[in-house]
Amino acid sequence: MPLLDTAKGLACLVIVAHHLCRYGPLPEAAAALSPGPIGWFAEHGRLAVQIFLVIAGFLAAGSLAPEGVLRTGSAGAWHRVWQRYARLAMPYLAALCVTVLVAAAIRPWFHNEVVPAAPVFTQLLAHGLLIQDLLGYEALSTGVWYVAIDFQLFVLALVVVTLAEWLQRRWRLRAGRAAWLLAVLVLSLAMASLFAFNLRSELDGTALYFVGSYGLGMLAFWIGRIRSRAHWGAALALLASLGAAALAWDWRIRIAIALATALLLAVAQRRGALAAPPAWLASRPLLWLGRISYSLFLIHFPVILLVNALASLAGADTPGLCLLDMALALALAIGAAALLHRWVESRPASGRLTASLMAVLLASGALVAA
Repeated sequence: MPLLDTAKGLACLVIVAHHLCRYGPLPEAAAALSPGPIGWFAEHGRLAVQIFLVIAGFLAAGSLAPEGVLRTGSAGAWHRVWQRYARLAMPYLAALCVTVLVAAAIRPWFHNEVVPAAPVFTQLLAHGLLIQDLLGYEALSTGVWYVAIDFQLFVLALVVVTLAEWLQRRWRLRAGRAAWLLAVLVLSLAMASLFAFNLRSELDGTALYFVGSYGLGMLAFWIGRIRSRAHWGAALALLASLGAAALAWDWRIRIAIALATALLLAVAQRRGALAAPPAWLASRPLLWLGRISYSLFLIHFPVILLVNALASLAGADTPGLCLLDMALALALAIGAAALLHRWVESRPASGRLTASLMAVLLASGALVAA
């Protein structure tokens, strides 16, 4: 589905630009030359995360229950959880190792609040297990919260799909009715988030806060596969109406973006545009950027740290030079992401590699402490 690669690539660029324009002394100086774009990305660039949440839900529905029922038996649920963890954790752990070492290298002479504090063992372990926010640890890198939330959301989706399968067997439902049952369960959970959980900031470290956007993506996948044009239109209108009601209940621009993304995905899937998007949306650079977007999301922060530190050491403080340094940081981050994707992310999920990377992360923390 090249259209999804393009969307992920563009959204990831916005998120990287958000962090480039928000952290370190470079954007502060460059803002004198380009205050509008830098201010906009610094303030609003984080909203692109909603696109990733919706796409993640869309892909989860296609992976777990493309026809509205669990693709494999519930006995494989733990294997799916482990496989998802390994796929997320391998490049994530590698990027965290780089972040810990880069922060340790620049911390003695680059005094800026953006540099993470030296980690402790339990903090590293919590990050490796994707529970750092649940335990209240300070983040070692920007964006690591999303990886933990993505994993929580996948597990939650798997629980709901497995529950629907159990109810199907208990009530002896036909496949068609079981699919509607699953859609109702996901819709109920998504609406509970949009009308309640998503309004409570203390829940933003849990999947309940974000499952509204994720559920919209899952529902968009199933709506896009409805064969009857009348039923498809009715389902799409229902989703749009419920999303609009949630926004009328409490306006949130992030939810508006998630709803618009979900509706566009449902329409694009119906029309076959996911596999055959317009030529201008399927250029090779955008498709390639989309394929390495997760690695770019993970590795760009230590690159931003390093470039800011080196620019500060070199005394680069003119707006033009700082703007060039920001562009250099973006190029280096893309290059680092390509390496991370090639050598780690694109490898098959491996328990041995995951455990090795966890050990390297813990050893990096011990080295920093020493």
